[in-house]
Amino acid sequence: MIYDLALKIGYEYPSDVKDARHILRVRPLTERGQRLVTNRLTITPQPDESRADRDFFGNALDHVLILPSHDGLSVTMRARVEVNRARPDLAATPDVAEIRAMAAAARDSDGDGPMHFLGDSRIVRLSEPLTAYAAETIKDDQPIGEAMLAFSKRIREEFDYAPGKTTVSTPLEDAFARREGVCQDFAHIMIAALRGIGLPAAYVSGFLRTTPPPGKPRLEGADAMHAWVDVWLGPDHGWAGFDPTNAMLALDDHVVVAVGRDYGDVAPIDGVLITAGPQKTTHSVDMKEVG
Repeated sequence: MIYDLALKIGYEYPSDVKDARHILRVRPLTERGQRLVTNRLTITPQPDESRADRDFFGNALDHVLILPSHDGLSVTMRARVEVNRARPDLAATPDVAEIRAMAAAARDSDGDGPMHFLGDSRIVRLSEPLTAYAAETIKDDQPIGEAMLAFSKRIREEFDYAPGKTTVSTPLEDAFARREGVCQDFAHIMIAALRGIGLPAAYVSGFLRTTPPPGKPRLEGADAMHAWVDVWLGPDHGWAGFDPTNAMLALDDHVVVAVGRDYGDVAPIDGVLITAGPQKTTHSVDMKEVG
C-alpha cells in the first residue's frame, strides 16, 4: 500500500514572538513494514537554523530556530509512504504469564527495549482501578496477541469516542472514569492498564487512512494525527500495534510517525517561546491511497 500524506499545523500568537525554538516530530518513520519514500517539510517563517536528528526511541526530529519577530507559525509536512505489514499470528504468541516474566527479566537498554515501557512515565501513571480493569479481561494463560486484541475491543465497546470532551492535558484517570475521550485518551488508558499487570506497552503517534476502502466503515480518528498502542509480544514476535479506538490491529491503515512512553515523548511540536495570552491552533491531516 502506498499513501500520500499531508499534515498542516498552524499557530496564531496573540503578540509577536522572537527567538522561538521548536522540536518537530512530524516525519514518518522507516520501520517494520513501513518505508518513507519521499518527504518535504515547509516551515513559515523560514527558520534561521534547522537540524535533523533522532531521539532515544529512533524518532525523526527537526530542531528549528526562528529569530525574527513573528505572529504565527505554519508547518506543512508532505510525504509518500509505503506500508506492507504482515498480519501476526496472534494465536501463536506466548501466553501472558510468559511475557510478564520475560519483560521483568529483560535488560535490553536500546530505545525499543521492553524495560522502558513497564513503569510510570510523564503522563501515564499506574493506578489500581486501571490495573484491575486489565486483569478483568486479560488472563495469564491466554496468548498475548489474542488477549491484546480482545482488550482493544473491550475499550472500543465501553468507551465513547467524543471529540471535544477532553484535551491533551486531561488526566487519563478522568477519561477512564467518564468512559469517553479520543484516541490519545484510549491509548493512554490501555498503556496504563497493561503496565499495571506487567506488560510492556508504548504510545504510537501517526496517521490513519482518511478514506476507507469501498464497502468498509470510516475509522474513528482519521481527521487528525492518530494514536494507538504497541505491545511487546516477546523476543520472537517483537512489537505489534493495537488500535483501541477502532478495535483492530494497526496494519496497513496506519502510518507510524513516532513512538514513546506516552504523548509527552511524541508531541508533533515542542518548543520554547514567549508571548502573552492564549494562542490559536489549526491542525489538518490527509492520507490518500495512491497505489
